[in-house]
Amino acid sequence: MPAEMILRDKTYPIPSGMTIRHALEKIGVNPDTVLPTRDGELLTDDELIRDGDRIRLIAVISGGRSPSAGSPHGSAI
Repeated sequence: MPAEMILRDKTYPIPSGMTIRHALEKIGVNPDTVLPTRDGELLTDDELIRDGDRIRLIAVISGGRSPSAGSPHGSAI
């Protein structure tokens, strides 16, 4: 049974035996923008994909402003 990666509502079939990082690059997803999980457990980029794996990709959200952002005087610390 082939493995698959799921990001939002899109499923990508992937061959087993490759690393998470290689699979992400192969499907065009920047590895720094997602957290891969298998059965609710966080995976590392060097984890090997096994037959039948369903790897869910959780998009990383970043941004916002630091408390000193936009202040001409910088941080109050």
